[in-house]
Amino acid sequence: MNVTVSDAIEASFETSDRHADGLSSKEAASRLEKYGLNRLPEAKLPGPAVIFLRQFLSPFIYILVIAAIASLMLSQLPNAIFILAVLLLNAIIGTLQEYSAQKSAAALKQLVRGEARVIRDGESRRIDANNIVPGDIVLLASGDKVPADIKLINSFDLAIDESLLTGESLAVAKNADLLVEDDAPLSDRVNQCFAGSIVTHGTARGEVIATALNTQLGKIAHRLSAERVSEPPLMIRIRKFTYQVAGAIIIAILCLIGIMLLQGGYGGSSMAMMAIGLAVSTIPEGLPAALTVALAIGMRRMAKHDVIIRKLVAVEALGSCTFICSDKTGTLTVNELTIRNVVLPCGAEFNVTGEGVAAGGEIQGQQPELLNTLCVTGMLANESHLNYAGGEWVSDGDIVDVAFLVLAKKLGLSINDYHQRHKQMDLIPYESENAFGASLNVDEKQELVLHVKGSPEKILEMCDWMQVKDTKHAIDKTLITSQFESLAAKGYRVLALAQRQVTSNNADEQLSEMTFLGMVGMIDPIRPEAKAAIQRCRDGGINVAMVTGDHPATAKAISLDLGLAEEGESIVTGQMIREANKQDQQTADDMIRAARIFARIEPKQKEQIVDSFMRQGHFVAVTGDGVNDAPAMRRSNTGVAMGKRGTDVAKEAADIIITDDNFASIVDGIEQGRIVYNNIRKVIALLIATGFSALLLFFFTALFGLPMPLTAVQLLWLNLVANGLQDVALAFEPKEGGELTRAPRKPSEPIFERHIIQHVLVTGSVMGGLAFIVYYYLLQSSFAHEDARNLTLMLMVLFGNIHALSSRSEFRSLFAIRFFANPFLVIAVPVAQCVHIAAMYLPGISSILELHPVSFKEWSLLLGVALILLVVEEAHKFWLRRARKAGFS
Repeated sequence: MNVTVSDAIEASFETSDRHADGLSSKEAASRLEKYGLNRLPEAKLPGPAVIFLRQFLSPFIYILVIAAIASLMLSQLPNAIFILAVLLLNAIIGTLQEYSAQKSAAALKQLVRGEARVIRDGESRRIDANNIVPGDIVLLASGDKVPADIKLINSFDLAIDESLLTGESLAVAKNADLLVEDDAPLSDRVNQCFAGSIVTHGTARGEVIATALNTQLGKIAHRLSAERVSEPPLMIRIRKFTYQVAGAIIIAILCLIGIMLLQGGYGGSSMAMMAIGLAVSTIPEGLPAALTVALAIGMRRMAKHDVIIRKLVAVEALGSCTFICSDKTGTLTVNELTIRNVVLPCGAEFNVTGEGVAAGGEIQGQQPELLNTLCVTGMLANESHLNYAGGEWVSDGDIVDVAFLVLAKKLGLSINDYHQRHKQMDLIPYESENAFGASLNVDEKQELVLHVKGSPEKILEMCDWMQVKDTKHAIDKTLITSQFESLAAKGYRVLALAQRQVTSNNADEQLSEMTFLGMVGMIDPIRPEAKAAIQRCRDGGINVAMVTGDHPATAKAISLDLGLAEEGESIVTGQMIREANKQDQQTADDMIRAARIFARIEPKQKEQIVDSFMRQGHFVAVTGDGVNDAPAMRRSNTGVAMGKRGTDVAKEAADIIITDDNFASIVDGIEQGRIVYNNIRKVIALLIATGFSALLLFFFTALFGLPMPLTAVQLLWLNLVANGLQDVALAFEPKEGGELTRAPRKPSEPIFERHIIQHVLVTGSVMGGLAFIVYYYLLQSSFAHEDARNLTLMLMVLFGNIHALSSRSEFRSLFAIRFFANPFLVIAVPVAQCVHIAAMYLPGISSILELHPVSFKEWSLLLGVALILLVVEEAHKFWLRRARKAGFS
């Protein structure tokens, strides 16, 4: 049972004594039974039986089932068994692949039980976070994950990282003493902490006001429980293609029956068998298996690029995207505040390289002594720690303080050495209300030095002097303010530093007449690989937009660094969207269409942005790591979550998980997705061309009043040996090159587009026409009907093998492709030929298939006829290359 927020708040304020003693164990147990566990519901995954039954939900399958039933009614048991066997095999392969992918995704979830420190029965104890109930008194300290929505009772220097909920990269200062309306925006509720956020600094005691689905985190998760609005691109295309082919097959069957009725001489049974044969020959029953294999191969290839696929169709979906809406914090940036600029009072400015807590990087330019002095002040007026452990730098404390420690490392200073040589005598912790922090230390000369850092406005109030090179000058506040405004305009968070020698051990009494040392510009820096990755997206015709909850100035600065926007480009804010919504949807869509930077965006607005781009005809991928990104991920065609920093809610909402949190891996995934789609196109072209050739063979046969050229069992066998191995092997084809230099497919482009239609018409006509000519010639040359069928079937098998090899590329010559680049196909072709020859000699199979051996001379003549197909395909590709080069294709 769940409790409403209002009920929880009312239940939580009963007596002030309980703030000290907390709930009793008995009361906690009663509330746990009443309100339920403090956890979000998990979606139930379909079992193998459900997945297996889903494999039969296709018009192709329906037609083949009807064909099997008709075969049984006509006493054609072998036909029915073969058809049902193929259906069962396809269903088993599809089930195994999808169930395996589902299990792999489930294994990604970390089964770590969260804990929280609460007061119960007057004692502090750690309990499973799932057992937190409304009214519990929770104790928070630096590094804790907030287990539920909490209203603060008291706090000391508390700062909370809410980036995974709001997208704001800076920690939010909290204060239990401030009164805030309950319906205030989340960002204004400074006397509350929210489930899923992280304590970066300070301590606090608070009372739980909401758990599970009633938390702000839970409300977002609840919206994700609804059915997904959009479909993956491949499912849209395959569904349309399936119905198109199914409709065409039904029309072809009716036309064939009509021709046979006009011709006369065909009995009801003969017409039924011809119709069944046509259905069996033209339906690409191998497509589901080949499609599954192609996607599974893509899934394995993507895993090598740190891209984990949660559902098979997402493999191609990423390759189909035309627009990426990316979160900023933790996706395009490292989510670790970094000092990028240092400005001294004399105007000297220094750029700082490197990102995050790693000490790699340097301070560029000749470094004066004042730079060292400034850095020492930032290092000493500091409450954080930075250590090297386990092969990497590990930090603890406020990210602003950590940034100064990293700066010290880049300057070559020893943090431990300075702390040992500069004993701390007094400390003023940083509090948001004061906007500064200070440390009083004894230096090597045994003199007391007060080190202060904080907001430029606050530090300027304390300073009468500024350090210029080796001397002190009266402070020029106009100059310093100008420097500060210049840094702020670039999107930096600016902190100023000052110091002075003092005579007493009380730091609070000596915060005046200080000497201004300079300022630093801090920002959450972009990932090193992100800029190049965005350029690769542009080269591939993919639009990228940044959608963040952060400040517009910060968003713009990051966008300029990434090359995502140019100077002067407009930024759309959440407030602007709200104003546009007051007019109409079209006004909002027009504003969103032109923008590539979105700032101060709320989760619901992210969904609106995604909807807007999809209405414009884009296939949209949404990337992110926070709870605030999850609804938009669910709304999009493809959701991409970060695996390391991503919340469980974001991962559950996503189709794809990037294990290294690297935006560049997303681009690698897009390339692999395009390779997969290209291979799927090749498989479809192979299967449909083979089916079209059989259709022509049947139509010509009916027009000339000839007996059925191939039986239904022979046609199924043909599909197995001419396509069954080859279409699956074709799915292993590696990339041809240039996948990310071409524009993405138009979202409206069908899978059966004009290039595939051309291919089917050319190759299908050659195969079907030549097969009929040979069949007609054999019958006119007094060959027995069974012998003519036997030789025609062998010719169709040869056609299938040559066609499979030629299908390795839509445009490149077979002789320009590295032959053994796809060893599976190179092996599948001769194996298929050998299997067919072996079937001619095997008792039982040969009689069912009505096969008998052919001579080497006959086989050689048929091979010569089949090679005509290769000549025609090479000529067609040559024409396509010329047309593409001339800009006509």
